[in-house]
Amino acid sequence: MTTVTSTQPDEARANDPVVINRRSGVVRTLAALCAGLVLVPAPLVTILAGPAPYDLLRRSFPGLDVGILTAAGQAIADVAAMVTIGALLTLLFFRDARGRNADLLRSPLELKVLQIGSGVWASAAGAMVVFTIFDNNGQSFARLESSSALSFLYEASSFPKAWTVTLLAALVVFFFSMFIEQWTGLLIPLWAACFGALAPVVVGQILVGPEHDFGSDAGIYQSLLTSAAFGVILLAAIRVASGRLVSVEILPRIFLLLAFALPVVVGADLLLAWFKLAGTGLLDSVTGWQIITRWIFLAIICGLTMYSWSIWRRRRINEQRLVRMLGGMAIAIAGWVGVTAAMTRFPPPHYFVPTSISQVFLGFEVNEAPTPLVLFTHWRPNILFLLLAVAAVTAYLVAVNTLRRRGDAWPAGRAVAWVSGWIVVVFVTSSGFGKYSAPDFGIHMIVHMSLNMLAPILLVMGGIVTLLLRSTKSNPKLPAGIHDWVTWALHWRVLRFIYNPLIVFALFVGSYYGLYFSGIFGEYMRFHWAHQFMNVHFLIAGYLFYGLVIGVDRPPRPLPHIGKLGFVLAAMPFHAFFGVILMSGGDIIAENFYRYLALPWADLKVSQYLGGGVAWAGGEIPLLLVIIALGVQWSRQDAKDARRKDRHLDAGLDDEFDDYNRMLEKLSARQARNVRGPQLPGTKEGSSS
Repeated sequence: MTTVTSTQPDEARANDPVVINRRSGVVRTLAALCAGLVLVPAPLVTILAGPAPYDLLRRSFPGLDVGILTAAGQAIADVAAMVTIGALLTLLFFRDARGRNADLLRSPLELKVLQIGSGVWASAAGAMVVFTIFDNNGQSFARLESSSALSFLYEASSFPKAWTVTLLAALVVFFFSMFIEQWTGLLIPLWAACFGALAPVVVGQILVGPEHDFGSDAGIYQSLLTSAAFGVILLAAIRVASGRLVSVEILPRIFLLLAFALPVVVGADLLLAWFKLAGTGLLDSVTGWQIITRWIFLAIICGLTMYSWSIWRRRRINEQRLVRMLGGMAIAIAGWVGVTAAMTRFPPPHYFVPTSISQVFLGFEVNEAPTPLVLFTHWRPNILFLLLAVAAVTAYLVAVNTLRRRGDAWPAGRAVAWVSGWIVVVFVTSSGFGKYSAPDFGIHMIVHMSLNMLAPILLVMGGIVTLLLRSTKSNPKLPAGIHDWVTWALHWRVLRFIYNPLIVFALFVGSYYGLYFSGIFGEYMRFHWAHQFMNVHFLIAGYLFYGLVIGVDRPPRPLPHIGKLGFVLAAMPFHAFFGVILMSGGDIIAENFYRYLALPWADLKVSQYLGGGVAWAGGEIPLLLVIIALGVQWSRQDAKDARRKDRHLDAGLDDEFDDYNRMLEKLSARQARNVRGPQLPGTKEGSSS
């Protein structure tokens, strides 16, 4: 049997045909089946349910035309986002490109899929902006006649705004896909695609009801990982269906992605099922039956993945088997997407659970005052940062182990610093400090300063980039890997721009004033996803700042030691001034939000005074420690330079002093000639008249 795997790189096949073979009845049947599984479930649920979902939510029924178009638009947008992200990841990490020009994009099929997928995604998102204006407000298309009514309806719901973000993100991807030529050109579209895929999810069903902090984090991970893993599978299926080959070196990467993503997806779906069912039976609601159906499709995907891995390990994979497995996975993925879209068409049981004000905004109760005992003993896992920390520490330790098995040393202090940094992140986000960071401004500032000032100092001392470069190698005979990707990213012009000291300084210092004194903080605290976004921002801004100052990794725009010292000293007054403003007893930050919570133990003025003190001391003390560390680094660097110079002198490799002496001799001879003045013709030096 002919094999479908090959070591031939994409560049050598740049002129291969990329159009799916329309003569294949199997491909046509498979495509039709997948399209039906994607498009049918959501409109079918809408038709069968009729006005019932709207009545449950106490909305007017906008008509079946609005409901069906919204349901179909949701399904099309979801599958287009999945294909777009799959194409981006395939071009970035699952492309058989090797050699000196491996960073050049010469994969016409994947680029074409990226262009078509992002174009469809943008079109569907644009349509969803309009459809959700009517569907989520219970209005018929007749309101299209009034522009003022449209503007009001747009502002009345969060879904049109979320789909606007998706539209802009999809347009960014589409625009870049038309012009990109190098690997680094895909990084901005990848970030945009992630934001676009998450926007409608984080404002949807996972944002409602008790325990929605767990539901939101689980939904975020599930959305990103299904888009990544399922998207890559769909791209592989499209590639095989088009008659092109799958490289034997790329298959292990796909299996590794699935081995990481599928367990998280399964765990997240179990958590989402518990959250949405809210104590009801699995068979007692429409949502329960939808969950069961989605589990069936997920089980098929997991089963085919394990079977594919087993026959690949036994070297028994061939064209027929691979086509069947990818076809089966594509069908199951289409069913997953269709049922997921259908789940948005009927409110789940957790919508109707009695909910307190604290649960509306936070997802949980905070009845006890935040005493030291409560802060250290009342833990509530922050799933987003907990899983992120586990992944980061695991990747670091695997890289260290790889380095040591090769016989190379890696300083234990760096590993301790990296692990300690993530321990700090987990502690301040999952302990009582994280639990009370939303309802108490003083506690929030402790978490803020820990994520912005303490954890980044430890993380940059871990030297993760240096570790990745040392633990991996670039092999021109194999597809580009981690070493090549990191190297290309470090030479990326956008990264050099981001690491501009002025940009980093403005991001690090300006975030305080822009966030807390503009009203953004009060708006963001109402939503779990926005609170998590702020925490991620604090961590990234601190990492960039301290990476320039004391980081082990060499930044794209390194500063001299005197520049680093000035950089830190310039930031210190801004923290002090910010803390003084908070402690001065002026306006209460996010007062409306805290008044809505109406917690009996809350004292807003005392809390803000504590927050100001934390901002002042928490900003000054770490920066003073950084100055000390910077002085130590400076001293060690000078000593290292002196030892290197001594070694060069002892070996006769440094002729700097000889050059200096020769320069002095030339200057002395020139001065002697100038003192004696010009010689007369026919006279000799030293003769008398």
